[in-house]
Amino acid sequence: MSESEYQETYAGPAVHKTSAVSAAHVVTGAPGEGGGTDAHHHAHHGHALASILGPAFVAAVAYVDPGNVAANVTSGARYGYLLVWVLIVANLMSVLIQYQSAKLGIVTGKSLPQILGERMSDAGRYMFFMQAEVIAIATDLAEVIGGAIALKLLFGLPLFWGGCVIGLVSTVLLWFQGGRTHRLFEKIVIALLLVITFGFIAGLFVDPPNGMEVLHGLIPRFKGADSVLMASSILGATVMPHAIYLHSTLVNDHYAPGEEKPGIKQLLHGSKIDVVWALALAGTVNLALLVLAANSLYGMKGTDTIEGAQHAIEMALGPAVGTIFSIGLLASSLSSTSVGTYAGSEIMRGLLHIHAPMWACRVVTLVPALVVLWFSSNPTYALVVGQVVLSIGIPFAIIPLMRYTRDPELMGRYRDGLAKHVLFMAVAGLIIALNIVLVYLTLTGRG
Repeated sequence: MSESEYQETYAGPAVHKTSAVSAAHVVTGAPGEGGGTDAHHHAHHGHALASILGPAFVAAVAYVDPGNVAANVTSGARYGYLLVWVLIVANLMSVLIQYQSAKLGIVTGKSLPQILGERMSDAGRYMFFMQAEVIAIATDLAEVIGGAIALKLLFGLPLFWGGCVIGLVSTVLLWFQGGRTHRLFEKIVIALLLVITFGFIAGLFVDPPNGMEVLHGLIPRFKGADSVLMASSILGATVMPHAIYLHSTLVNDHYAPGEEKPGIKQLLHGSKIDVVWALALAGTVNLALLVLAANSLYGMKGTDTIEGAQHAIEMALGPAVGTIFSIGLLASSLSSTSVGTYAGSEIMRGLLHIHAPMWACRVVTLVPALVVLWFSSNPTYALVVGQVVLSIGIPFAIIPLMRYTRDPELMGRYRDGLAKHVLFMAVAGLIIALNIVLVYLTLTGRG
């Protein structure tokens, strides 16, 4: 693809190369500025706000993937309600970071990978792409293995063939991504997110937790060094690198080519609502998993693997709840692996200026997961290794995002203020520090 073709590919209906200042007039509602009359603008406002919602729900799938399932169930089974407060803090941090990614995409009309690709040397772009592709493969590892385990639990399918089924179905889902059918893709992913939600909270209705004990878990505290490590694991895995890269793309792909977009101010307002709702849902699912384990599985052995957790749930709450949990796990895998492949495609497009077919991106990340399923006797251990790789990739995504949202050349009058930038630096510093600790402990055998 030539550079001119590349620019045409990214030239959307709204602003792209201009700053926020020159772009703010896209749809203002004033006569003569593309917004029609004030009356028309106000009548259209509610519909326009509703039309903005969706991208954050797709990004939120990263927060309810099989890796999160394993971490939350293990935490609850080992420590009860002790680390409820950690999940709450983690979710609040994720709201800030996902909104920042959406804001960058809305104001610039470009994705984070695209901006990186424009500002780096050729050697830098290729080096950055290599680490990002490794991250995409590590991400897909957890999603495909989780789905394969779900199919084994539900139908007795061998892990390798289960992985093949997950790869095939997720590829079909990706056909709907982009262009006129992108809204349908969003609806499919949101539907899967609702299945995940039901699948993972059903056990709470069978065996309701003690509300006072859950509230007691909001008090920040630890119980020994192991609980600190588990808290670090929960916090450190809060932000998935591909979710950061992708959200800045989703807010623009949400609109088909030629479709009228609301103005930047309205898009930002709608995106705040989108992010809060989506991550509140994802946070509720994660909290439900931890509370379910704390209430029904506390002290039980073998819950540190997905199969063990499902078996424990089945023993404690009955086969029906165990089956519903497995269905939720399957939906989690299908949605998250589709979104992960989508992110990998955008990273390649933005950094290398190569618009590869989505099926090719799917194959690149799927093959390593299938190899692990074929040869590994303990696929769950591969999830641990994959999490370490993801931890290494987080600074590469979060530091540029922090820098660009403060850049007046890129963001114009929408750049971050000093207070917000300092808060973002504190959150980013905490996540990066925790991931460094996790990598060190894992590599030294203490994790």
